[in-house]
Amino acid sequence: MSWSERAPAVLDNGVVRLRPITAADREPIRSVAMDPAIWRYFVALVSDEASFKTFFDTMIADHEAGRRVVFHITDLATGRTAGSMSYGNLSEPDGRLEIGWSWLGRDFRGAGVNRHAKLLLLRHAFEQLGAERVEFKTDRRNEQARRALRNIGATEEGILRSFNPMPDGTRRDAVYYSVLRAEWPSVRDRLTAKADAE
Repeated sequence: MSWSERAPAVLDNGVVRLRPITAADREPIRSVAMDPAIWRYFVALVSDEASFKTFFDTMIADHEAGRRVVFHITDLATGRTAGSMSYGNLSEPDGRLEIGWSWLGRDFRGAGVNRHAKLLLLRHAFEQLGAERVEFKTDRRNEQARRALRNIGATEEGILRSFNPMPDGTRRDAVYYSVLRAEWPSVRDRLTAKADAE
């Protein structure tokens, strides 16, 4: 089976559950997405009902068309929607994909949800899909995201200047990070040890 068939799986480690997004997730996602702090460094801005509709409809359309594999994240301690992450830029012939489009509601930031979700997505990418490289990118100014990527063991590779437009009319400098297959065992052990210590 191809990545497009195997990537949309239900991933669960007892702390968080990731599953492919569906149209029924509109209201649960909306309940946490209407926080402007989430979108400060995002290339999309959710600020009102119209922009949320565009954002959510784009997630569903991208998922259904195979442009992304969009995951809904549930925090299992509360049973609540925590946010979303995606696989994108899947290049199976090259053995690489990106984990991104990542955001969490206010109550779930800094609570370990990001680390647990990234661990599940990395494990699935390397151990089930057979990826050779998993990449991430974020805004150069987003120190919190950059620190989180370093903390999971991703390697900073460089800055692509003026990479894409932002909603406020500026241009974003994107910082790329990656984890390679050879690095995965040590990254997995690091993430697992941090998760076990919580």
